Amino acid sequence: MRKNLLLQSKIFISVFLLSTALSGVVLATPAEEAELEQLDRIEQELELQREWAKYRWGKASSECYQNYWVNSCLKDARALYRKEIDPIRQQEVALHEVQRKLRESLKNQEDIKRAAERASPEKAAERAANQAEFEQKQKDAAARAADLEQRRKDAPKRAQENKAGTQLD
Repeated sequence: MRKNLLLQSKIFISVFLLSTALSGVVLATPAEEAELEQLDRIEQELELQREWAKYRWGKASSECYQNYWVNSCLKDARALYRKEIDPIRQQEVALHEVQRKLRESLKNQEDIKRAAERASPEKAAERAANQAEFEQKQKDAAARAADLEQRRKDAPKRAQENKAGTQLD
Protein backbone atom coordinates (compact mmCIF):
# COMPACT_ATOMS: atom_id res chain seq x y z
CA MET A 1 0.00 0.00 0.00
CA ARG A 2 2.72 2.42 1.03
CA LYS A 3 4.87 1.57 -2.00
CA ASN A 4 1.84 2.00 -4.30
CA LEU A 5 1.14 5.44 -2.80
CA LEU A 6 4.80 6.36 -3.10
CA LEU A 7 4.83 5.25 -6.74
CA GLN A 8 1.65 7.22 -7.49
CA SER A 9 3.05 10.36 -5.90
CA LYS A 10 6.30 9.96 -7.84
CA ILE A 11 4.40 9.57 -11.11
CA PHE A 12 2.19 12.57 -10.33
CA ILE A 13 5.13 14.75 -9.39
CA SER A 14 7.12 13.66 -12.43
CA VAL A 15 4.24 14.38 -14.81
CA PHE A 16 3.53 17.69 -13.13
CA LEU A 17 7.16 18.80 -13.20
CA LEU A 18 7.58 17.67 -16.79
CA SER A 19 4.48 19.54 -17.95
CA THR A 20 5.57 22.63 -16.07
CA ALA A 21 9.10 22.52 -17.44
CA LEU A 22 7.93 22.04 -21.02
CA SER A 23 5.45 24.91 -20.96
CA GLY A 24 7.43 27.85 -22.30
CA VAL A 25 4.35 30.03 -22.42
CA VAL A 26 4.28 32.90 -19.96
CA LEU A 27 1.40 32.17 -17.60
CA ALA A 28 -0.82 34.73 -16.04
CA THR A 29 0.15 35.73 -12.54
CA PRO A 30 -2.85 34.09 -10.79
CA ALA A 31 -2.15 30.83 -12.58
CA GLU A 32 1.52 31.00 -11.63
CA GLU A 33 0.64 31.75 -8.03
CA ALA A 34 -1.77 28.81 -7.94
CA GLU A 35 0.92 26.61 -9.48
CA LEU A 36 3.41 27.82 -6.89
CA GLU A 37 0.97 26.94 -4.10
CA GLN A 38 0.55 23.47 -5.64
CA LEU A 39 4.33 23.07 -5.75
CA ASP A 40 4.53 24.11 -2.11
CA ARG A 41 2.05 21.38 -1.21
CA ILE A 42 4.13 18.86 -3.16
CA GLU A 43 7.21 20.10 -1.32
CA GLN A 44 5.46 19.52 2.00
CA GLU A 45 4.57 15.99 0.92
CA LEU A 46 8.19 15.32 -0.03
CA GLU A 47 9.34 16.73 3.31
CA LEU A 48 6.94 14.38 5.08
CA GLN A 49 8.33 11.44 3.11
CA ARG A 50 11.85 12.55 4.02
CA GLU A 51 10.95 12.78 7.72
CA TRP A 52 9.42 9.30 7.70
CA ALA A 53 12.52 7.88 5.99
CA LYS A 54 14.69 9.59 8.59
CA TYR A 55 12.51 8.19 11.37
CA ARG A 56 12.78 4.65 9.97
CA TRP A 57 16.55 5.07 9.60
CA GLY A 58 16.89 6.31 13.18
CA LYS A 59 14.80 3.43 14.46
CA ALA A 60 16.79 0.86 12.44
CA SER A 61 20.13 2.33 13.50
CA SER A 62 19.14 2.31 17.16
CA GLU A 63 18.08 -1.32 16.82
CA CYS A 64 21.51 -2.08 15.34
CA TYR A 65 23.12 -1.37 18.71
CA GLN A 66 21.24 -4.36 20.11
CA ASN A 67 23.05 -6.65 17.65
CA TYR A 68 26.55 -8.02 17.87
CA TRP A 69 27.55 -6.88 14.36
CA VAL A 70 26.76 -3.19 14.85
CA ASN A 71 28.82 -1.76 11.98
CA SER A 72 27.41 -4.14 9.40
CA CYS A 73 23.87 -3.48 10.57
CA LEU A 74 24.46 0.31 10.51
CA LYS A 75 25.87 0.03 7.00
CA ASP A 76 22.79 -1.85 5.83
CA ALA A 77 20.45 0.61 7.55
CA ARG A 78 22.30 3.55 5.98
CA ALA A 79 22.13 1.90 2.53
CA LEU A 80 18.38 1.39 2.92
CA TYR A 81 17.99 5.00 4.03
CA ARG A 82 19.96 6.25 1.01
CA LYS A 83 17.82 4.04 -1.24
CA GLU A 84 14.71 5.77 0.14
CA ILE A 85 16.06 9.30 0.33
CA ASP A 86 17.81 9.56 -3.07
CA PRO A 87 14.59 9.58 -5.17
CA ILE A 88 13.07 12.09 -2.76
CA ARG A 89 16.13 14.28 -3.13
CA GLN A 90 15.97 14.09 -6.93
CA GLN A 91 12.32 15.12 -6.86
CA GLU A 92 13.11 17.99 -4.50
CA VAL A 93 15.88 19.26 -6.77
CA ALA A 94 13.55 19.27 -9.79
CA LEU A 95 10.78 20.83 -7.71
CA HIS A 96 13.04 23.59 -6.41
CA GLU A 97 14.18 24.39 -9.95
CA VAL A 98 10.60 24.84 -11.11
CA GLN A 99 9.76 26.88 -7.98
CA ARG A 100 12.76 29.11 -8.59
CA LYS A 101 11.69 29.74 -12.19
CA LEU A 102 8.13 30.52 -11.14
CA ARG A 103 9.25 32.89 -8.39
CA GLU A 104 11.59 34.61 -10.81
CA SER A 105 8.78 34.96 -13.34
CA LEU A 106 6.46 36.39 -10.68
CA LYS A 107 9.15 38.82 -9.56
CA ASN A 108 9.82 39.92 -13.14
CA GLN A 109 6.12 40.50 -13.74
CA GLU A 110 5.89 42.52 -10.52
CA ASP A 111 8.95 44.56 -11.52
CA ILE A 112 7.43 45.29 -14.94
CA LYS A 113 4.19 46.33 -13.27
CA ARG A 114 6.04 48.66 -10.86
CA ALA A 115 8.07 50.16 -13.71
CA ALA A 116 4.89 50.83 -15.67
CA GLU A 117 3.34 52.48 -12.62
CA ARG A 118 6.41 54.66 -12.11
CA ALA A 119 6.35 55.70 -15.77
CA SER A 120 2.67 56.71 -15.71
CA PRO A 121 1.89 60.46 -15.96
CA GLU A 122 -0.20 60.33 -12.78
CA LYS A 123 2.75 59.01 -10.77
CA ALA A 124 5.08 61.60 -12.35
CA ALA A 125 2.65 64.37 -11.37
CA GLU A 126 2.36 62.91 -7.88
CA ARG A 127 6.16 62.78 -7.53
CA ALA A 128 6.43 66.41 -8.70
CA ALA A 129 3.74 67.46 -6.20
CA ASN A 130 5.52 65.55 -3.44
CA GLN A 131 8.83 67.20 -4.36
CA ALA A 132 7.25 70.68 -4.35
CA GLU A 133 5.58 69.96 -1.00
CA PHE A 134 8.89 68.76 0.45
CA GLU A 135 10.73 71.87 -0.76
CA GLN A 136 8.00 74.11 0.70
CA LYS A 137 8.28 72.34 4.04
CA GLN A 138 12.05 72.82 3.94
CA LYS A 139 11.61 76.56 3.28
CA ASP A 140 9.05 76.87 6.08
CA ALA A 141 11.35 75.06 8.50
CA ALA A 142 14.26 77.32 7.51
CA ALA A 143 12.06 80.41 8.02
CA ARG A 144 10.96 79.18 11.47
CA ALA A 145 14.56 78.49 12.43
CA ALA A 146 15.64 81.97 11.26
CA ASP A 147 12.73 83.59 13.15
CA LEU A 148 13.61 81.66 16.31
CA GLU A 149 17.26 82.67 16.00
CA GLN A 150 16.23 86.32 15.57
CA ARG A 151 13.99 86.12 18.67
CA ARG A 152 16.88 84.66 20.67
CA LYS A 153 19.11 87.54 19.56
CA ASP A 154 16.44 90.09 20.46
CA ALA A 155 15.60 88.49 23.81
CA PRO A 156 17.93 90.65 25.97
CA LYS A 157 16.66 93.81 24.28
CA ARG A 158 13.01 92.88 24.80
CA ALA A 159 13.70 91.91 28.38
CA GLN A 160 15.24 95.35 28.94
CA GLU A 161 12.25 97.07 27.32
CA ASN A 162 9.82 95.08 29.43
CA LYS A 163 11.76 95.90 32.55
CA ALA A 164 11.78 99.61 31.73
CA GLY A 165 8.09 99.74 30.79
CA THR A 166 6.68 97.90 33.83
CA GLN A 167 8.22 99.79 36.71
CA LEU A 168 5.68 100.61 39.39
CA ASP A 169 5.96 103.78 41.50
